[in-house]
Amino acid sequence: MPGVYTQLDLSPNAFEQARQQRIATGDLLDLTSSNPTAQGLFFPPELLQQASEAFWATRRYQPDPHGNPAARTAICRYYAERTPGLELDVDDIFLTASTSEAYALLFALLADPGDNLLAPNVTYPLFEYLAELRQLELRPYPLNEAEGWRIDEAGLLAAANRRTRAVLIVSPHNPTGAVVSQPVAALAQLGLPVICDEVFAPFSYGVAHVPPLAALHPDLPVLTLNGISKLFALPDLKLGWIALNQAARSLAPRLELLNDTFLSANSLSQQLLPQLFSSGMPFVQGMVERVRHNLTLALTQLHNHPHIHARPPDGGYYLFPAIRGWEDEDALVHFLMQRGLLVHPGYFYGEVPGTHLMLSALTTPNVFAAGIERLRDCLKNP
Repeated sequence: MPGVYTQLDLSPNAFEQARQQRIATGDLLDLTSSNPTAQGLFFPPELLQQASEAFWATRRYQPDPHGNPAARTAICRYYAERTPGLELDVDDIFLTASTSEAYALLFALLADPGDNLLAPNVTYPLFEYLAELRQLELRPYPLNEAEGWRIDEAGLLAAANRRTRAVLIVSPHNPTGAVVSQPVAALAQLGLPVICDEVFAPFSYGVAHVPPLAALHPDLPVLTLNGISKLFALPDLKLGWIALNQAARSLAPRLELLNDTFLSANSLSQQLLPQLFSSGMPFVQGMVERVRHNLTLALTQLHNHPHIHARPPDGGYYLFPAIRGWEDEDALVHFLMQRGLLVHPGYFYGEVPGTHLMLSALTTPNVFAAGIERLRDCLKNP
């Protein structure tokens, strides 16, 4: 059959079938959710209402391939306050319907079918589906777990070939939490455009600050992605953006045409954005505090556990502990599911050496605490 994804088995796998059966019993502690609205985190509705009333009172459709100018000004101000040395102009910003759409636009912008992109070998599985849409190859580069999941620079260089068009980086990384906090010599040596996903940037933990990669590598074309889904817990309002640094500005005319072809970002969400930035940061800080509280609790409870090695993440809202004494991740997650605990296996995120689990610290604190206690007790004697 012609078309995309025809080679994939889209039927529920054994993990999903077991999950659905276990949920039906009503006794399951779920530590996998990355949906803030499923964890009781709702952006203050009164702030949304104020901004939306202004939209309806002055509603007029004025399409702009870059996006609403006031929204782009708010984004520039956000970066200027976060990293004063990073200079962005409103014309460096392109609003999209999501970071997923932003990736798709950039894959089309930077590569032709048959080309390849370098992606971390441990990563969110979205990349492979977006790459297949464009008939691109993903070539994995290794992350070094012993060094806090830092980029293996020799491995990054070895992964590139003559058809490599860009490097994908997520900082803080999903799911390991690693942050790129210093310039990476191998990136400068490659000289390729870098697509850097910074959707977890507010959620610092092991580092004081998550620096934009564009500030670390001002001489490289860096295309930074972010959006309101993680930043403001608004995945349902569908708004993301691409920010070009000065070295990437030559790409702007073609990206403008690409974005103009779809104009997917809705006008209401764009008009809300200045209000989100001006009034919503206390709410963001509350989310950050929840994640920090949960991570600290987990690291304390799991410290010196004989079979669980939990490394403190630099940022993000996931914990990605290594599990000793289990070689089969499927057997491990099913063992835990049978005991009322839902976690994700490491293989969901690629070919991860060893045995790992993914735990979401975005989870409601009482559920998270109960889940960590159950994990600790279940694996005392694996």
